[in-house]
Amino acid sequence: MPSPFPGMDPYLEHPALWPGLHSRLIVGLADHLGPILRPRYYVEVEERVYLLTSEGGAFPFPARSDVAVAAPSGLPSSPGSIPIPAGGARVVTLPMPEEVRERYLVVREAGTHQVVTWLEILSPANKAPGEGQRVYLQKREEILRSRVHLVEIDLLRAGEPMPVMGDGRDGHYRILISRWEQRPRALLYVFTVRDSIPTFRLPLLPGDEEPEVDLGRLLQTIYERAAYDLRVRYEEEPVPPLEPPFAEWAAALLRERGLRTR
Repeated sequence: MPSPFPGMDPYLEHPALWPGLHSRLIVGLADHLGPILRPRYYVEVEERVYLLTSEGGAFPFPARSDVAVAAPSGLPSSPGSIPIPAGGARVVTLPMPEEVRERYLVVREAGTHQVVTWLEILSPANKAPGEGQRVYLQKREEILRSRVHLVEIDLLRAGEPMPVMGDGRDGHYRILISRWEQRPRALLYVFTVRDSIPTFRLPLLPGDEEPEVDLGRLLQTIYERAAYDLRVRYEEEPVPPLEPPFAEWAAALLRERGLRTR
């Protein structure tokens, strides 16, 4: 069964669902683009690794970074009990660094192996203040100073949008296409939960045919193959919640599809 929403399904942003969806989108894009781009280019799924500390025992975002968060080697995955000694000592929790792995795509030219296009699907940690955001913004700045195209996909309503100079805060989701030869100018697609996800051309080297990326169709395919219709609780409000009037629109749409009674 397909998603009832015309574009991005806001229920897929739930912390319990988003990490898996992110992984599937990355791999799905790589599998889709690989055969189209060969033999001129090839696509790689790469990852960056950094340490994230949960200050005060809680992350500043409802979901951790995508793909994997690993406990340091030799440490238990859950805190153990500590006997309280005499003398009034308190039991506190220390912010422990955790290894985070975030995946992204790069398109490389065959033969030279040079990176032509860098494609990111933003994670919750990229959009929340902290180490994840700092690491990503640093890498983003490096790309923007290079001769590498940047495609940045933001399918998360929560958190701060990535910095751009101009109008870019009037929607829920964004797709940024930054061609190195046109910088500092870039294309920014801004859309809401009511809209279909815009298609875009994947930037490549001059003179090469650029494939059209239909992210909306890929998302629907993943939705059906992963059976998200059996996991999403459409009777409840999405997490994070939609603001009026989008909440009323979504509720009416779900009632129309028989997925909600109120």
